[in-house]
Amino acid sequence: MSAAAADWLPAADVTAAGRPVLTAGEVERHLVAQGDVEPEESPRLGPLRARLLVLTSHRLIFLHEPSRSARALPLAAVVHAYPPHRKHGHNPLRSIFSSSSSSSSHHPRVRLQISLPPSRSEVVAVVVSKGEADVFYGRLLEAVRARAWEVVAAVAAAPAGGSSAAQGAPAEEDLAIRMPVVGVSGILRMEQEAWESAGQNLQDAFQDLNALMSKAKEMMELAEKMRQKLLTNSSAQSNSNDEEMGSKQDMQDWLLSVGIVSPVTKETAGALYHQQLSRQLADYIRTPLEKAGGMMALVDVYCLYNRARGTELISPEDLLQACSLWEKFDVPVMLRKFDSGVKVIQTKTHSDDEVFARISSLAQKEDALQKGISPSDAAFTLGIAPALAKEHLLNAESIGILCRDVSPDGLRFYINLFNEIDPQNMYMPKTHGVYHTWISDTAASQ
Repeated sequence: MSAAAADWLPAADVTAAGRPVLTAGEVERHLVAQGDVEPEESPRLGPLRARLLVLTSHRLIFLHEPSRSARALPLAAVVHAYPPHRKHGHNPLRSIFSSSSSSSSHHPRVRLQISLPPSRSEVVAVVVSKGEADVFYGRLLEAVRARAWEVVAAVAAAPAGGSSAAQGAPAEEDLAIRMPVVGVSGILRMEQEAWESAGQNLQDAFQDLNALMSKAKEMMELAEKMRQKLLTNSSAQSNSNDEEMGSKQDMQDWLLSVGIVSPVTKETAGALYHQQLSRQLADYIRTPLEKAGGMMALVDVYCLYNRARGTELISPEDLLQACSLWEKFDVPVMLRKFDSGVKVIQTKTHSDDEVFARISSLAQKEDALQKGISPSDAAFTLGIAPALAKEHLLNAESIGILCRDVSPDGLRFYINLFNEIDPQNMYMPKTHGVYHTWISDTAASQ
């Protein structure tokens, strides 16, 4: 990105997975896999090439995925958007003798008249592929006309007027003169009134539903703001007592379960659906993974992520495909498959050596030396699900830390004492080590 480009387009924040950070109330509207931005009048403005275009309700974001950098054009700066057309398309001779040899000259261009500070008007062209031009232009017009950045929560200041009107309605209805139902015309009139009443009820129901959906969105945005504030306060005030920190943690967990404000959908992402779903999932799952010890079963992730998406549910195949794309992206999470076939999601900083050390310490306790440990015991110590604890125990067995015992009492694991037996002095008792501790505890129990 050139210095000239940085002068006229403000920078936009990008998440660790390479997705733009949306502001409060901002929602994704459309994505274009690749596009260019070219100034048409001022040579001082530098072009942007090969960008992922993210159209939101507030901005037009140009994301350069390799460098994880982004620039954004506020939709409030768009004065007018012109329908897509091809450059030089109306004059073949001009295209032949034109000095511009860029391949973008043959692609549709959506020209935007924008207002830049302090009071400068410029014309830029957004160059997209032929199949994307009309859809992108339509979504852009919808976003500009909606002016979501100007929407302010309306204050319900007229409940009294509404109640008085509601109280006056029955009186007017009682005073109204009802025409008798006589003949065919009366039956038709009665049917017409029934249709009008049903239509009014249906309209009121949809208004209530739209109000409920808008309020739900506002509540999700409010929850996200409160969660971010709690995170900021908890990092700034580290000397709080345990009870206060516990209440903050509970509140943060509740707010985290409210959901995602702008989930990636097939309608907005189009052909980039699985790619953007993979990046959004990587951003979302980081906090739950940290709370779960760095690893979660894929089934648990599926349930948790779908609950966060609300009504925009995804299929298990979509989730698996999104996770498989992490190998191509530089994200801090990864998909892992155990030898038994169990699939989990874990952070890249997760270390099996630390888990094995904790399992070994648990297996060397006095009770564990005599009775062994079960997957439930390991799950309680590690703070993970029993199914994942069993996989860790099996892995510890495969590298020689534990030994397995399958009996009518169930599956139990013991510390591997064969590692301490010297083949040259097999019958010589030792006065130190885990083997000596096991002998002492066994003799004491008898």
